[in-house]
Amino acid sequence: MDKKELIQLKNEAENHLVNELLPFWTSRMIDKENGGYLTHFDEKGNDTGEDEKSLIAQARCLYTLSSAHRAGYGNGNLADMARHGVDFLLDRMWDGENGGFFWMLDRKGNVKIDQKIIYGHSFAVYSLSEYTLATGDKRGVEYAEKVFDLIQKYCVDSMYGGYWEMFHRDWTLCGSGSQGGDRKTLDVHMHLMEAFTTLYECTGMDVHRRKLLEVIDLLLNRIIHPEYKTGIPQFFKDWSVAPQIKFDIIWGWDRFSEEGQKGNATDNTCYGHNAEFAWLLNHALEILGADVNNYKELFRIIYNHTIENGVDYEFGGVFVEGPHSGGVYDREKEFWQQAEVLIGLLDAVILLEDEKYGEAYKNVHRFVFEKVVNKGVGEWYPLLTRRGEPIWTHMGHSWKINYHTVRAMVQSVNRMERIISGL
Repeated sequence: MDKKELIQLKNEAENHLVNELLPFWTSRMIDKENGGYLTHFDEKGNDTGEDEKSLIAQARCLYTLSSAHRAGYGNGNLADMARHGVDFLLDRMWDGENGGFFWMLDRKGNVKIDQKIIYGHSFAVYSLSEYTLATGDKRGVEYAEKVFDLIQKYCVDSMYGGYWEMFHRDWTLCGSGSQGGDRKTLDVHMHLMEAFTTLYECTGMDVHRRKLLEVIDLLLNRIIHPEYKTGIPQFFKDWSVAPQIKFDIIWGWDRFSEEGQKGNATDNTCYGHNAEFAWLLNHALEILGADVNNYKELFRIIYNHTIENGVDYEFGGVFVEGPHSGGVYDREKEFWQQAEVLIGLLDAVILLEDEKYGEAYKNVHRFVFEKVVNKGVGEWYPLLTRRGEPIWTHMGHSWKINYHTVRAMVQSVNRMERIISGL
């Protein structure tokens, strides 16, 4: 990658982070009246008044503030805002009777959905560990360890391995089908890897290291496709591939059919997830002190599949998903796939030293800054057509929050600085 051009790209990303993205959130996310964070904003950045505070959004906001503070942004103000979020999580969202965090509260902090959803708890571990690493406040890691212990106690499948994901308030497993009690997913296990990485970085405890290694082994040998190394979304308990269905408690605004099952229910892989898995795995290996060179061929296969099938060389950006063997099913552009592929492709440049990954990075970077960023507002449109016209226009929602966008800029700037220093 040309040094001058790369410096321009880095400066563009850093300016966006410092002068647009972070100010968008820090100027409007703090709920001074009820505690915690406000997370629902329309296209112009106005509070929609939505009466909910979800575990996933509160935890992700905490991660965003903590990680940006840890990376040196915000002049110390972000640490205070992170502490505000921790107070709400521990005082209002924690279930003092059964342990763990409730899935959904209203704006004032009353419980709306009391289920224990492991997707949300993975982000609780991730964000609370990051918070302690960023600020030194031991409350974060104390509760991260509590959640880790609850996951090991109630969620482990001791017969087939891995983790169950959907529970009632008292940690009894939910029913089958759309209740999710008979499914295991790439999403949860990938985010547990992400969470256990940061927890182990924070504690250095052997049990956290062992469980991180265990979930990496599951991802590599059960969850990614044995030939194409692409992520398989859903499984039954014995790791046989399950049709990808929509759960009653969803993690995002999933664009399923009304029947709740995708048309290509057993042969679809998400390009954003694949790139995200690769860079998160690389980060986990670095924290573990493992030899990343042993995994270079795996990374090469994943990133080649991403740039050959997921990157749109006609209109720019990253498609949503396609079949494992290659091709595209969904040609729309979703914000978070762009974010994760930006980080992943810079990892590929560093690890694999091939300029084709740099060219693909520039493609996605340009699409993000020309089409995805809501100019004058500062956040990203959540969903666009292939050509880049907005389909969904909200700037914030429980499932569309600052975690992907801010993290993409923090991590991309960091990687571009590393590349520039080596040129």
